[in-house]
Amino acid sequence: MNSFKFLFVILLSISITIALFPSLSSQELHLEGLDASYSRGKTSFLAPKQRYVATCDKYPRVCAAKGSRGPHCCKKQCVNVLNDRSNCGKCGNKCKYSEICCQGWCVNIYVNKKHCGKCNNVCKKGSSCSYGMCNYA
Repeated sequence: MNSFKFLFVILLSISITIALFPSLSSQELHLEGLDASYSRGKTSFLAPKQRYVATCDKYPRVCAAKGSRGPHCCKKQCVNVLNDRSNCGKCGNKCKYSEICCQGWCVNIYVNKKHCGKCNNVCKKGSSCSYGMCNYA
Protein backbone atom coordinates (compact mmCIF):
# COMPACT_ATOMS: atom_id res chain seq x y z
CA MET A 1 0.00 0.00 0.00
CA ASN A 2 2.91 2.35 0.72
CA SER A 3 4.35 1.88 -2.77
CA PHE A 4 0.96 2.73 -4.27
CA LYS A 5 0.83 6.00 -2.28
CA PHE A 6 4.39 6.81 -3.29
CA LEU A 7 3.60 6.21 -6.99
CA PHE A 8 0.45 8.32 -6.69
CA VAL A 9 2.39 11.23 -5.17
CA ILE A 10 5.04 11.06 -7.92
CA LEU A 11 2.44 11.03 -10.70
CA LEU A 12 0.54 13.87 -9.08
CA SER A 13 3.68 16.02 -8.80
CA ILE A 14 4.58 15.35 -12.45
CA SER A 15 1.11 16.34 -13.64
CA ILE A 16 1.19 19.54 -11.54
CA THR A 17 4.60 20.41 -13.00
CA ILE A 18 3.31 19.90 -16.53
CA ALA A 19 0.26 22.05 -15.81
CA LEU A 20 2.28 24.90 -14.29
CA PHE A 21 5.02 24.97 -16.95
CA PRO A 22 3.41 24.57 -20.38
CA SER A 23 5.67 24.29 -23.41
CA LEU A 24 6.86 27.40 -25.21
CA SER A 25 5.22 28.23 -28.50
CA SER A 26 7.22 27.95 -31.71
CA GLN A 27 7.39 31.75 -31.95
CA GLU A 28 9.09 31.98 -28.57
CA LEU A 29 11.60 29.26 -29.47
CA HIS A 30 12.60 30.81 -32.78
CA LEU A 31 16.28 31.61 -32.59
CA GLU A 32 18.84 31.69 -35.33
CA GLY A 33 19.70 28.12 -36.30
CA LEU A 34 17.22 26.60 -33.82
CA ASP A 35 14.08 24.90 -35.05
CA ALA A 36 11.02 24.70 -32.79
CA SER A 37 10.33 21.14 -34.01
CA TYR A 38 13.32 20.00 -31.94
CA SER A 39 11.08 20.00 -28.88
CA ARG A 40 8.67 17.10 -29.44
CA GLY A 41 6.38 17.12 -26.45
CA LYS A 42 4.26 19.51 -24.50
CA THR A 43 7.12 20.46 -22.20
CA SER A 44 10.42 22.11 -22.86
CA PHE A 45 12.36 19.94 -20.40
CA LEU A 46 14.69 18.44 -23.00
CA ALA A 47 14.67 21.40 -25.41
CA PRO A 48 18.00 23.15 -25.94
CA LYS A 49 18.62 26.22 -23.83
CA GLN A 50 18.09 29.58 -25.49
CA ARG A 51 21.23 31.57 -26.06
CA TYR A 52 21.85 35.03 -27.39
CA VAL A 53 23.61 35.21 -30.75
CA ALA A 54 25.01 38.55 -31.89
CA THR A 55 25.32 38.50 -35.66
CA CYS A 56 27.55 40.86 -37.59
CA ASP A 57 24.74 42.20 -39.79
CA LYS A 58 23.22 43.90 -36.72
CA TYR A 59 26.44 44.40 -34.73
CA PRO A 60 29.40 44.94 -37.12
CA ARG A 61 31.87 45.31 -34.23
CA VAL A 62 31.54 41.61 -33.42
CA CYS A 63 33.91 40.83 -36.33
CA ALA A 64 36.63 43.01 -34.81
CA ALA A 65 36.54 41.07 -31.54
CA LYS A 66 39.42 38.83 -30.52
CA GLY A 67 38.92 35.27 -31.77
CA SER A 68 36.74 36.32 -34.70
CA ARG A 69 37.18 34.45 -38.01
CA GLY A 70 37.74 37.73 -39.87
CA PRO A 71 37.04 41.47 -39.99
CA HIS A 72 34.40 41.41 -42.75
CA CYS A 73 30.71 40.49 -42.52
CA CYS A 74 29.27 38.23 -45.25
CA LYS A 75 25.82 36.66 -44.85
CA LYS A 76 25.75 37.13 -41.06
CA GLN A 77 29.20 35.54 -40.63
CA CYS A 78 32.58 37.08 -39.95
CA VAL A 79 35.07 36.19 -42.68
CA ASN A 80 38.45 37.28 -44.01
CA VAL A 81 37.96 38.11 -47.70
CA LEU A 82 41.73 37.88 -48.28
CA ASN A 83 41.86 34.09 -47.79
CA ASP A 84 38.28 32.72 -47.67
CA ARG A 85 37.47 30.52 -50.71
CA SER A 86 33.74 31.25 -50.46
CA ASN A 87 34.19 35.03 -50.18
CA CYS A 88 37.42 35.79 -52.03
CA GLY A 89 38.00 39.53 -52.46
CA LYS A 90 34.33 40.29 -51.79
CA CYS A 91 31.27 38.63 -50.31
CA GLY A 92 29.88 35.78 -52.39
CA ASN A 93 32.86 35.47 -54.77
CA LYS A 94 33.60 31.72 -54.77
CA CYS A 95 36.85 30.28 -56.07
CA LYS A 96 36.76 27.30 -58.42
CA TYR A 97 37.57 23.82 -57.12
CA SER A 98 41.21 23.94 -58.22
CA GLU A 99 41.79 27.47 -56.87
CA ILE A 100 42.47 28.97 -53.46
CA CYS A 101 42.14 32.57 -52.28
CA CYS A 102 45.45 34.45 -52.07
CA GLN A 103 45.31 38.11 -51.04
CA GLY A 104 41.71 38.41 -52.29
CA TRP A 105 42.35 36.77 -55.68
CA CYS A 106 41.37 33.27 -56.80
CA VAL A 107 44.53 31.59 -58.07
CA ASN A 108 45.45 28.12 -59.26
CA ILE A 109 48.46 27.25 -57.11
CA TYR A 110 49.42 24.38 -59.44
CA VAL A 111 50.42 26.64 -62.36
CA ASN A 112 50.71 30.22 -61.04
CA LYS A 113 54.35 31.41 -60.87
CA LYS A 114 53.61 34.00 -58.14
CA HIS A 115 51.70 31.53 -55.95
CA CYS A 116 53.29 28.17 -56.75
CA GLY A 117 52.11 25.46 -54.33
CA LYS A 118 50.96 28.04 -51.75
CA CYS A 119 50.23 31.74 -51.51
CA ASN A 120 53.16 34.11 -52.16
CA ASN A 121 55.60 31.35 -53.19
CA VAL A 122 57.29 33.00 -56.18
CA CYS A 123 59.29 30.88 -58.61
CA LYS A 124 62.74 32.17 -59.65
CA LYS A 125 63.11 34.08 -62.90
CA GLY A 126 63.12 31.75 -65.91
CA SER A 127 61.52 28.82 -64.05
CA SER A 128 57.97 27.56 -64.36
CA CYS A 129 55.36 26.27 -61.94
CA SER A 130 54.07 22.75 -62.60
CA TYR A 131 51.96 20.68 -60.21
CA GLY A 132 52.55 23.31 -57.52
CA MET A 133 56.36 23.01 -57.70
CA CYS A 134 58.92 25.35 -59.25
CA ASN A 135 61.11 23.66 -61.91
CA TYR A 136 59.31 20.33 -61.63
CA ALA A 137 60.69 18.74 -64.78
